Amino acid sequence: MTTQTNPLKDKHAVVTGGGSGIGAAIARTLVDAGARVTLIGRDSAKLEAQRLELGASHAIHCAPADVTHPEDVQGAFASARKALGDIDILINNAGQAQAAPFGKTDLGLWQRMIDVNLTGTFLCTQAALPAMIERGFGRIVNVASTAGQIGYPYVTAYCAAKHGVIGLTRALALETATTGVTVNAVCPGYTETPLLQTSLEQVVAKTGRSNDDARAALQRANPQRRFIEPGEVAHAVLWLVMPESGSVTGQSISISGGEVT
Repeated sequence: MTTQTNPLKDKHAVVTGGGSGIGAAIARTLVDAGARVTLIGRDSAKLEAQRLELGASHAIHCAPADVTHPEDVQGAFASARKALGDIDILINNAGQAQAAPFGKTDLGLWQRMIDVNLTGTFLCTQAALPAMIERGFGRIVNVASTAGQIGYPYVTAYCAAKHGVIGLTRALALETATTGVTVNAVCPGYTETPLLQTSLEQVVAKTGRSNDDARAALQRANPQRRFIEPGEVAHAVLWLVMPESGSVTGQSISISGGEVT
């Protein structure tokens, strides 16, 4: 890997779900590596707060959009290109998790998990990929989950959606193998994010456990007995988007403290 100070200078990265959590950590890492970054998300206030936190001196653009709506996606990507130029890197990070026993998983919950986690990835990739192929360079990283590699109880819809993201990743990597575009997935385990806290609150509400007990129960399932930090996921993403990582494609890399091997 190159040791230059700004290895992603002249590269434009789009990060969906960039306003908080893993997306915000990835955005910070890419900015620190010299990239121009467009943040996409539904909450314009969160995006703007993240832009200010990253620093006004950096080339950062905010494009509010719901990744499940095709017209939103097309508008956001057009805005990104107008503001910061051709898109070289796409990080499909926008996602949502909701728990329910299978018997209580109604069609609405099922469709939400598919729409946000899988269809959003599909729509954003379609918006970015053709120009990447035309220019002969592109890096697409899909933020999946260990739920896309193994199963977890009470999150059937989420697991199905994330398994779909990994399937999309593998198939598209083969289609683009000779184009200069790579397509990979990172698969974090439970990560210290607002999404994790929401999951813990659901456990507390359904079981009557304390928040500390719920955290401890999830951590015991991890060989390292801890949650993943967002920066650890961001570091893996940085490696995958580097120009020198051109031979790595079609992979689903587990970032899980050994939970998935």
